[in-house]
Amino acid sequence: MTAEKSGTWALLALRLVVGYGFMAHGFAKVSRGPEAFAVILQHLNVPLPTLAAWLTIGTEILGGLAMFLGAFVAWVSIPMAFVLVVATLTVHLQYGFSSIRLLSVTPSGATFGPVGFELDLLYFVALLTLALERAGPWAIDNFLRRNKAGH
Repeated sequence: MTAEKSGTWALLALRLVVGYGFMAHGFAKVSRGPEAFAVILQHLNVPLPTLAAWLTIGTEILGGLAMFLGAFVAWVSIPMAFVLVVATLTVHLQYGFSSIRLLSVTPSGATFGPVGFELDLLYFVALLTLALERAGPWAIDNFLRRNKAGH
């Protein structure tokens, strides 16, 4: 397998993980109730917290699904990146870089402190990579591109 070919398969893996990760975060917010997330946003002084909650959840679930399927990857990366920037600036930046801050380990398990912006940055760079390098194999975007070229 050539380096170029293996790189495209790496894009598939990256796309699947990013898409799944965003969907998981969106479904977690839905399972706790969008109203609970809106209250968190209100405490963070995010304007129009109920609207922002629904827009965030929609971006995470629908954007994550589109990313997972490889559909409109460059376009869905934009609102997804916006969600990451807002999360970084409103929550994670104040805690520094590290996403893993082990506070203690007891017989009942590990206790972790606040999460820094490391994971947001990783997701952001993954979105940037996918937007610039295309979606990799087995992507709807590839089908659409071939279909457009055929007409």
